[in-house]
Amino acid sequence: MKTSDYLDRVIQELSQAGTLIANEDLEKLVERILQANKVFVYGAGRSGFMLKSFAMRMMHMGIDAYVVGETVTATYEKDDLLIVGTGSGETKSIITIVEKAKSIGGNITALTISPVSTVGKLADQVVKMPGSPKDRGNEEAKSIQPMGSLFEQLLLIVLDSVILKYMEIKELDSNKMYGKHANLE
Repeated sequence: MKTSDYLDRVIQELSQAGTLIANEDLEKLVERILQANKVFVYGAGRSGFMLKSFAMRMMHMGIDAYVVGETVTATYEKDDLLIVGTGSGETKSIITIVEKAKSIGGNITALTISPVSTVGKLADQVVKMPGSPKDRGNEEAKSIQPMGSLFEQLLLIVLDSVILKYMEIKELDSNKMYGKHANLE
């Protein structure tokens, strides 16, 4: 198979998997972001990279957004929102962060393949994501890709869609957001 054939297959997988996500869950996530004082994100591995990208875009829109564990992160307080991404919902570091946020009185949204996981049960909101867990045990969405790639890619695209909805509500465009883009480079 040619490399471009693999690209076509990956795009098809993403398109098919995207139809399995409930719009009402995404609309609720946008509302939760609108209502939050501050928004924190956390994920491990590649999922964490996708959430860091999301935090950057939220910052560009003027949201007080932070990545848990980074050097420059505000204090998490009651009524703040924590958004986590975890395919399995059983990653120990994520469970620990979610438990701590819950004990503070914050709100938690989990984007996960496994709503009945430990993280899913602790979260106030779960966005059920299709995808294959790394261990390939119980696949809802079939993928030719290794490990959790489909979940991780879809996580980025879903969160970018949340950004677009927030931009629509707040009447933002790229020109307005660019003013908050890094300019010391």
